[in-house]
Amino acid sequence: MFKSVLFFFCIVFLFSGCSSVYMPNVPNTPMLSKQGEFSGGAHTSLKGNASVNGAYAVSDHVGLLISGSTMNSSRRAKDFSHRLIEIGGGYFTTFGNENTRILEIYAGVGKGSSDITYRTYNHDVLQSSEVQKVAYRKSFLQVNYSSKKSGLLKLFGAKFPLSYGTALRISQVSMDRFFINGVVQPKEDNVFFEPIFFTRMALNNTLQLQYTTSSNIGLKNRDYLTAGNSIFTIGLIFNVGGKNQ
Repeated sequence: MFKSVLFFFCIVFLFSGCSSVYMPNVPNTPMLSKQGEFSGGAHTSLKGNASVNGAYAVSDHVGLLISGSTMNSSRRAKDFSHRLIEIGGGYFTTFGNENTRILEIYAGVGKGSSDITYRTYNHDVLQSSEVQKVAYRKSFLQVNYSSKKSGLLKLFGAKFPLSYGTALRISQVSMDRFFINGVVQPKEDNVFFEPIFFTRMALNNTLQLQYTTSSNIGLKNRDYLTAGNSIFTIGLIFNVGGKNQ
């Protein structure tokens, strides 16, 4: 099942562009299991999109989230930078054999901004440039399903427990302001469906290595606030105070 889901995300990624003013962050998937548990993570992509996540279980079924991401990429034909912060909270519960399966339902809000510069050259001579500046706000709803200790990876004579998870996320994004070369532009909005798949490998009782892949599907036809960016990241997760540590 997980291989099929991963294959689907890879196909979608291959057909995704990179022209959107919206760059999604790595969604918070903390796998909370009981009161007092803390989960923190740091992730990065090959493009330099860095995300940090934090979550805390204030009770046996209520968790609080905070997430942020940033990116600064400079290339000959395109510069891209963005900043995003989110806060949220919701419900979690454990079930199944030894309570290793986790269901989480979270909602939240966020604010972000992007600065993009496009350059056109003719025989190495700059012909034109376009600078896009956008600020936006967002709200999101996501459902996470994960399973702790679902398998083992044997590597260099050692055994590393594996965990898997998926998240289905809906994000509503609306521009607060939008400029092209300093000129005010009509504001856009969109609704994004962001399915996520992640795999974690436990390095010890508190530290895990996580690989995350996701797609970004826009439900509205827009010119600039489109679904042009997907997520492929590697990160480290720090978790203390939970069940099955």
